[in-house]
Amino acid sequence: MKFILSILCLSIMFIGCQPKPDNSAKEAFEKNSQTVLENLKAFQEENVDYSQYASDFVMRGTSFGSKDSLGLEDVKKSDKWLWDNYDLKLITDPLVLLPGVNPDTKELDGSVRYYGEWEVTIPATDSTEAKSGVVKYYESYDFDDEGKILFQQGYGDTSGLFRYLHNEDDKDDGESEAEE
Repeated sequence: MKFILSILCLSIMFIGCQPKPDNSAKEAFEKNSQTVLENLKAFQEENVDYSQYASDFVMRGTSFGSKDSLGLEDVKKSDKWLWDNYDLKLITDPLVLLPGVNPDTKELDGSVRYYGEWEVTIPATDSTEAKSGVVKYYESYDFDDEGKILFQQGYGDTSGLFRYLHNEDDKDDGESEAEE
C-alpha cells in the first residue's frame, strides 16, 4: 500500500511540475488574424489603416516586372492607383486564415496566410461596359513584436488578369492570341 501511495504521490508531483505549454504563437496568430481580416476588409473598402504596418514594412514584389520589394509609401501609391482604376472584391467565403511557420524551426510563429479568389472589375463608363476577372491568390503576412504588419507577399497571375481586363477583343474564354 505504501508503494502505491508513493507512486501516486510521485505521479502527482511529476504531473504538477510539467511546464505549461507555450501558446504564445497560437495567441499571436489569433490576434494577427484579426489584423489581416480588418486589413482585407479595409482594402476592399478603399480605406486601409496604414498604422497597422510597421515603419520598416516591406512588401515583396511578385508581379512580372515589379520591383523586388516595396516600402510602405510605394504600397500606398499602388493601392491608390488600384482603387482609382478598379473595384476589388475578395470573393472567397468563408475565408480561411492559416497559421504560418518559421522557415528555420518549422514552428508556428504568429504569421498569417490565406488562399483566396479576388474579383477585379474595371467599372463601366459612359462608353464602356464593366469588365471583371477573377484571380486565384495566395497571400502571407509576417508581424513584428508589436503586432504590426512587417512583411507581406502575394502570388497570383495578376499579369494575366490585367491583360485579360484590358484586352480589346473582349474575349472571355481565357485564350491568348498565341493559342488562336
